[in-house]
Amino acid sequence: MEKVKLILLVILALAGMTIVLQNTEPVETKLLFWSLTIPRAVLLLGTSLIGFALGIIVSMFQKKSGRHHLRDR
Repeated sequence: MEKVKLILLVILALAGMTIVLQNTEPVETKLLFWSLTIPRAVLLLGTSLIGFALGIIVSMFQKKSGRHHLRDR
């Protein structure tokens, strides 16, 4: 089962990197009061990292509060 997880992780990572590397044109991004022109690849990587970090944080809170039902079975 661990090999399957590793293979899926590698496939998802390669797919993500392919998407990011094919989107290198600059794009204007507005964040509150600022407007930035950055490559779309940077924007995609940034939002992916933010989503990953939020997933880890939510997982940590669920473990602390005892709501993590799937591991109890």
